[in-house]
Amino acid sequence: MKIYQIFLNGQFCKRAVLRDIVQPYNGKPFAKVYFGNEEILEEAIDGAEKAFKTMKSTPSHVISDILRKVSQKLKARSEEFAKMLALEAGKPIKTARGEVSRTVHTMMLGAEECLRIAGEVIPMDQKPYGEGRFGTVKRFPLGVIGAITPFNFPLNLVAHKLAPAFAAKNTVVLKPASQTPISALLLAELFMEAGLPEGALQVIPAKGSTGEILARDPRVKMLTFTGSPAIGWHLKELAFRKKVALELGGNAGVIVHSDVDIDTAVNSIANAGFLYAGQSCISVQRVFIHQSIYNNVVEGLVKMAESFKLGDPLDESSDIGSMISEDEAKRVESWVAEAVSEGAGILTGGKRKGSVYHPTVIEGSKAEMKVNCLEVFAPVITVTPYKDFEEAVKAVDNSKYGLQAGVFTKDIDRIRYAFENIEVGGVIIGDVPTYRIDHMPYGGVKESGNAREGVRYAIEEMTEPRLMVLKFAQM
Repeated sequence: MKIYQIFLNGQFCKRAVLRDIVQPYNGKPFAKVYFGNEEILEEAIDGAEKAFKTMKSTPSHVISDILRKVSQKLKARSEEFAKMLALEAGKPIKTARGEVSRTVHTMMLGAEECLRIAGEVIPMDQKPYGEGRFGTVKRFPLGVIGAITPFNFPLNLVAHKLAPAFAAKNTVVLKPASQTPISALLLAELFMEAGLPEGALQVIPAKGSTGEILARDPRVKMLTFTGSPAIGWHLKELAFRKKVALELGGNAGVIVHSDVDIDTAVNSIANAGFLYAGQSCISVQRVFIHQSIYNNVVEGLVKMAESFKLGDPLDESSDIGSMISEDEAKRVESWVAEAVSEGAGILTGGKRKGSVYHPTVIEGSKAEMKVNCLEVFAPVITVTPYKDFEEAVKAVDNSKYGLQAGVFTKDIDRIRYAFENIEVGGVIIGDVPTYRIDHMPYGGVKESGNAREGVRYAIEEMTEPRLMVLKFAQM
């Protein structure tokens, strides 16, 4: 059983305690990882603060080359990383390869955007007392950035913290999800090989509560967090005056109007709701279908749900593996049972075996049921018919979350209406809310967050604009 070490101040070291990392699919340990404590996290912050002096003076082309090398090294070792994602996250190997490919792209975006960080020149002579002056704005790195990442995309969501942070010449103390720390440690190895200044990246697996140190410590100038809303908003309260970027959960809704191709919509919704066991913040959860096509769409969704193969994530033929733990699968089981007890019906699925939960379609649910109003984070979707498009828009927007929404319609007026009336970070037209490409601005409103990722947009979050006004002695 391989042992993985903490990455502290440019070196892998054996510190604190060893913990087993288990395969979510079968519950069997497959590796051991050293987990840090509060003392080690404090040491990591100190090291990152010292390394910032080097990072902020490193030429942009050097940082760009480092990020490019990491992208290339990751591509060369893509199968190794994909297998690790399958082992530690329970992600089917086919899906895991897709995440690695996305991470290669994210790192390359960092390499490119590093060379595009620009300021602006501001004319000052709009008033007489501005004559003889001009202003210029430049973006400066913040310093130490604390990053906390989740289990569901343990490689690419780490990259969405590291690539923009380093492109902007910050340093990072990363606390990866305790269930999936190994892929982040392997990524640290690539950064070390690529020549990242020593101490610029610290990777400290640790229990969840240690993340509060990153929120409280004044040496950490920004906290970037992806995970559950409850934890994210709690950390923001602790952070007080520092910048906090939150990428949180959702209960993504999608509208299927009568003017679209049913097969296209069904295929997109089923894949987006069930693959990777629905463990994505933008997995399809609530589906609102025009009453004239309701039966056809539901029939198609049930058929597709029953066609997916469940099995070992390392099996090339598996479409869906397990949830991250048996406890999570039991939670979903209880939520579905609660919905049924209150009048909802299961059209397919609703079964659990260990940590594996079968793709489930529920009809007759109410908006206040947990399977609707909370983030189910599982292969469960609810289906509801509607008569008027405006009614469907209102239903999608009836949520405390606001990450992304999907709308299947060809009518430009309905598209405009949905875009203007659904309060979310992104409205995806002709597709599911699960769509994301890594350079787009991605993030939510309401309880779903307060920031945008996508490397260029994250760089704006991770830098501070500074103004210089020059006064000329003679005109």
